[in-house]
Amino acid sequence: MRRLTRLMRVTKYEHAGLRIDQNSETVLIDPGSFTTPIDDLAGVVGIVITHEHPDHWTRDHLDRILRVVPDALIFAPSGMARAADGYGITVVAPGDTAEAGGFALRFFGGTHEIIHSSLPVIENVGVLVNDRFYYPGDSYAVPEGVEVDTLAAPLGAPWLRIGDAMDFVLAVKPRRAFGTHDMTLSVIGRNMHRDRLRWATEQGGGEFHDLEPGQSVDV
Repeated sequence: MRRLTRLMRVTKYEHAGLRIDQNSETVLIDPGSFTTPIDDLAGVVGIVITHEHPDHWTRDHLDRILRVVPDALIFAPSGMARAADGYGITVVAPGDTAEAGGFALRFFGGTHEIIHSSLPVIENVGVLVNDRFYYPGDSYAVPEGVEVDTLAAPLGAPWLRIGDAMDFVLAVKPRRAFGTHDMTLSVIGRNMHRDRLRWATEQGGGEFHDLEPGQSVDV
């Protein structure tokens, strides 16, 4: 079901942490080890964790959130569900859809980008929220057949080469984009990578936003 008439506010937190507010409901994405605790949790109806790496989730974050909203749904791939056994996670895979309150979620991708041949490849899902906002997790998974309004694009990571990140943004062609997954970068490196993704966003007629932690865009 499309929910294009409802305004969403997307707020960036440190690294990969994202908050999406719509009316009085909230979905959180990837509150991990580099993300400070997120306040005002009463409206949280869903939590999406794209994969099991600790920069995308911690038990401390989940426990803190669930103490306030114990009925919040948690969506994650099966590898994450095994890593966080006991949390009642709803396992999702590419092609799956789900709902949390008034939010419609669609999942894409399937695997984390390769860091090194010596390290195992794990599961990762990108998430499309209300057919408008897309975040790929640690991947370059393009949501085929979707006109993305706003994209959260990874800026820096052990697996990220900036040319590949630029090609990802060029392929998605979002109307707007901002950078995420950026705590491994220096200030100079972050700004340089933002400029590269700004160029890629503008090639499709889009606008790139330089969001700092706590800043938002309306979708």
